[in-house]
Amino acid sequence: MKNPVIATLLVAALAGFALSGCGKKEQPAPPAAAAPAPAPAPAPAPEVKPVSVKGVTLGNALAADKKVAAPLESFAPKDTIYASIETEGKGKAALKAVWTFKKGDKTATVSDTSQDIDAAGPAVTEFHIAKPDGWPAGTYEVEIFLNGASAGKKAFAVK
Repeated sequence: MKNPVIATLLVAALAGFALSGCGKKEQPAPPAAAAPAPAPAPAPAPEVKPVSVKGVTLGNALAADKKVAAPLESFAPKDTIYASIETEGKGKAALKAVWTFKKGDKTATVSDTSQDIDAAGPAVTEFHIAKPDGWPAGTYEVEIFLNGASAGKKAFAVK
């Protein structure tokens, strides 16, 4: 080459091209690590409801599940009279049945029995009274107590 300026420019251009081809290529930045998803909040503990009386049913026979086979409000003198107490909730509780006979303005206790239960959910407890020689005709009542507080009453008759 006869022109030193052109030769210099040509060398400079080739050197720049060579350097750009030989240079280290930049790698794309790795994607940022995704933040771990927050752990789900623990489910709230189920609310534990204490034992409560759901219902009282009277009858003269029980089914296998301790529920009254057929609800009654009137009984024959020689019937065994059952009170089926349905409870719900969990825990220990004291159930008590007080059976009374009413004549005029007088009330006499026929029976007073208690049972301690340890419920793990819905349950049925039974109380009963029987008198082989027969109940006097008249008006009766059973009152159910749960831990000492009245939880329900049922009136019935013997005819």
